[in-house]
Amino acid sequence: MPEARLTAGTIHYEDSGGEGFPLVLLHGLAMDSRLWGEVVPQLTPDFRCIAPTLPLGSHREAMKPEADLSLRGLGRLVAEFIESLGVDSVTLCFSDWSGAQPMVADGLLGGVDALILVSCETEGNYPPGLAGRAAGLSAKLPGGLSLMRQMLLRPWSRRLPFIYGQMSKRGVPDELMREWLEPLHRAEIRRDLRSTRATSNRASAIWRPRPSRLAASSALS
Repeated sequence: MPEARLTAGTIHYEDSGGEGFPLVLLHGLAMDSRLWGEVVPQLTPDFRCIAPTLPLGSHREAMKPEADLSLRGLGRLVAEFIESLGVDSVTLCFSDWSGAQPMVADGLLGGVDALILVSCETEGNYPPGLAGRAAGLSAKLPGGLSLMRQMLLRPWSRRLPFIYGQMSKRGVPDELMREWLEPLHRAEIRRDLRSTRATSNRASAIWRPRPSRLAASSALS
């Protein structure tokens, strides 16, 4: 798997290659690039699909201890990753987690031709819904992320409305879920996840985007 050595640390990603227009596909909390496993074959060869694994709990290599993994810091990480690809422009697709708003506010979309927002958080709903609030509580309580990991490993608990019951029509395969959750067994990965503040309601307070000339598209259908 290719990797990008960024200021915050090393990001691993999947790249379909080819001559199609670059499409950068981002995932959400406690997932990795394989969220897009069934989508990428449908998009290639029309698009070059690039799917990084962000430091949101399922990454295999911890970020540097001093890395800024705040919401804005993650936006800078995404912008630096896009720059590292050496392409003129990309279409940037967010799903579940969304750093699009602070990236717009901070002027970090110079290499982005268009945005696609698929079922993402918005201001006032961050982290989103029951599942997001449960994740936020887990990050604040001692041992909470380890407990969250154990609950998500059990198929019956994943079907609860405040976990994955309202997020997945057919459920996540057990083997894939185990692989997504395995990194959370390590203290340094849990540290990264807490540092992202992707589980903090305070993050929504920075969503005050300034006007941008970037045209945003709707969602993939």
